[in-house]
Amino acid sequence: MTLLAATSTYAAIVRPLQVLVMVVAVLFFARILRVAAVQARPVDATPRVRRQRPSARSALALEFIEPLDRSGERVDVDLAVTIGRSPDCDLHLSDTYLSSRHARVANDSGDLCIEDLGSTNGTYVNQELVEGRVHLVRGDIVQVGGILFEVVR
Repeated sequence: MTLLAATSTYAAIVRPLQVLVMVVAVLFFARILRVAAVQARPVDATPRVRRQRPSARSALALEFIEPLDRSGERVDVDLAVTIGRSPDCDLHLSDTYLSSRHARVANDSGDLCIEDLGSTNGTYVNQELVEGRVHLVRGDIVQVGGILFEVVR
């Protein structure tokens, strides 16, 4: 094989891989900027449209931040809600980063608690890995897989 043929074969293989790596890096940093922007905003910075108007002392609930097509959608937690990819879960979500049974959110007399159910990618509250059962307060940001929730009243 001549030097010219080896160079063109190298370029045909390596150049697309370099472009792919750059695209993945840009998408990664865009995701980081999105999460940082959500974390940096005040709790009541933007008014949210809710499907139901909660009473002054209603229980805490989860509200989708991401994916964007479900942004603002409220998930009320009566007793407990399991989150995962499995159709058996109370909140069945199609996300490749979710485990079949990823996490459980429980309502303890109006207060919410979350626990990871042994997921592969972990469950995070305010960017900290959940270990055991964690108490949630209004304004907390919960991440399960690629899904982001905010704890709202």
